[in-house]
Amino acid sequence: MSLNSAQPFRFGLWTLVALVVGNAIGAGIYTTSGFSLAALGSPEWVLLAWFIGGLVALCGALSYGMLAQRMQESGGEYLYLHRSIHPLAGFIAGWISLLAGFPGAIAFAATALESYLRAASIAATSWPQDSIAVSVTVLAGAIHIVRVKAGARAHEWIVAAMLGALSFIIIWCGWKFLSHANLPVLATEPRSSFQLFALANSLVWISLSYSGFNAAAYVTGEVRDAAKNVPKGMVIGTCITMLLCVMLNAIMLYASPAENIAGQPQIAALAAQALGGEPARRIVEIIIALSLLTSITAMAMAGPRVYAKMAEDGALPALFRARQGEPPRSSIVLQVVISVMLILLADLRELLSYLGMTLSLCLALAVSALFVRHWRWSERPNSFWYPAAPLIFVSCTVLFAVLSALHEPRQFYAVLPTIFIGCAAYFISRRRLASKAVS
Repeated sequence: MSLNSAQPFRFGLWTLVALVVGNAIGAGIYTTSGFSLAALGSPEWVLLAWFIGGLVALCGALSYGMLAQRMQESGGEYLYLHRSIHPLAGFIAGWISLLAGFPGAIAFAATALESYLRAASIAATSWPQDSIAVSVTVLAGAIHIVRVKAGARAHEWIVAAMLGALSFIIIWCGWKFLSHANLPVLATEPRSSFQLFALANSLVWISLSYSGFNAAAYVTGEVRDAAKNVPKGMVIGTCITMLLCVMLNAIMLYASPAENIAGQPQIAALAAQALGGEPARRIVEIIIALSLLTSITAMAMAGPRVYAKMAEDGALPALFRARQGEPPRSSIVLQVVISVMLILLADLRELLSYLGMTLSLCLALAVSALFVRHWRWSERPNSFWYPAAPLIFVSCTVLFAVLSALHEPRQFYAVLPTIFIGCAAYFISRRRLASKAVS
């Protein structure tokens, strides 16, 4: 068989699990709890928020699995909304992916990675500001730009190394907790009372950490036996993510007094220092940087598939299409450029609030496509979890977003320009296609 007639590489189940876990175990898990603890005032409330967020994400993974079984093409939210609700809804979802979903999340992870590397290595402090974040972002794009198989294999090995390192940390910290009488560090003051708005705001932030549950949906068209493997990959990956998130945050929250970590973005490093001193802190910072790299490489793989699908439908210029069996190279370059711009323009907390609100609403709208398809075409998913899983996911996600917007309206105001610009870009693209058709 000639090289040109060979079958294109297809992703398997482990690649999908690695994509989900790598996408989800990113900057949020290592930074969010410090902010949440400052808002909620109690480690128990923060852990409850992580557990609730994990259950909601699991409902989202089950729901996305139902959508992937019906539409076995790459594209994620763009595809589901374009095919189920309206091309405008799909375009706005794709536009959000282009501006926030992937480049914004990459910028967030890369910025956090740089902060941890600078803390771990004295040599890194001499480098120009943002140079590490920019370099890692470009490297992640380069990994996936040559060949699909090479990029997938590189990401799998990075995720495997990250899971091994995190497992070691959990075991070592567990031994520390069992062998030291002064651990865990419990609050000496009375626990704070329940604060609904603060919990909702924290859940919006936490949802960003879990938002990678849908990563496999972006590459569905390149998966072996997609109807079976994509739903399974998302559920397995989300369960692993939830377990890691709850265990790691329990360690971080009870390793040192709450007043020392509340409001601090480097809560993981502070916990490591409390447990093992400066050497432990430096080791953990390097491991965190590795796990942040998996998040960046996962999004470098998934995001460009959305833009390539939009280009196929005419929503983006044909330049961003992907050839059969080859990576979407122009889309990868586009994503790298936007990510670098965001790294240079925004800070960590601004990105966290903006991404949490924007992506939460986009995911909820995509899952609602299941109800639209059922109502329009009597297309009921063949799943035990329908309609409970999508109903729980949409209701909880919208409720958290509304309560968070009432608590901090600026987060919601930041979402509106993205939607308005997306609408304008949609009508411009439609006019361009119409003029081409006439000519």
